[in-house]
Amino acid sequence: MESSNTAVAAPVRTLPLKQPKGQKSLLLRLLKSKGATVGLVTLVLLGLVALTAPVISPAEPNKVQPREALQAPSREHWFGTDQYGRDIFSRVLYGTRISLLVGFIAVSIAVVIGTLMGLVSGYYGRWVDSIIMRLVDVMLAFPGILLALALVSILGPSLPNLMIAVGISSVPTYARLVRGSVLAAKENVYVDAARVVGCSDPLIMRRHVLPNVVAPIIVVATLGIAAAILWAAALS
Repeated sequence: MESSNTAVAAPVRTLPLKQPKGQKSLLLRLLKSKGATVGLVTLVLLGLVALTAPVISPAEPNKVQPREALQAPSREHWFGTDQYGRDIFSRVLYGTRISLLVGFIAVSIAVVIGTLMGLVSGYYGRWVDSIIMRLVDVMLAFPGILLALALVSILGPSLPNLMIAVGISSVPTYARLVRGSVLAAKENVYVDAARVVGCSDPLIMRRHVLPNVVAPIIVVATLGIAAAILWAAALS
């Protein structure tokens, strides 16, 4: 009787593929960052103050009362009054609207331009990376406030030009941040798999690379809004 040498093949177990980081919930990733959470809560509170300024303001912000000029903080005037008798607390509440508007728009300009530059530079590398990074180095050669001042003098003194100038001055920060994150993200296995199946470069950058650099951008942008407001106040 012949013995059978045929071995019974063991069932093959397929391991589930690990989900890319970019597909995780953005809210969960945001809440894991303490800096982003604190910044988000602060912005929400400031936004509520700006929206409810007409309701919670104790006085008209531009009402001139010479008899009450330079009053110390009191129950009637929490922050006191200025040289024209205007309530400083009311002016701060209404000023929050302009400050947040300047901060959000300036940072949005910086994030959009800087993310695009960093994404293209980090993904393609070589001469594209060299050209973009040399441009960023030229911008970094000037102090941020000095570059913003030069742009305002060229564009003209107005609030929209001020926001544009502050936004452009902050572009190098986001460009270098995104470039560094893209250099690490494009080496992941799922990016190589996307290339193998024939995905185009813009599709890979949008769906597989960009989601992995969103979290640090949000953290820096949240903290950068305060810097943009200070720059705008200095330039005004």
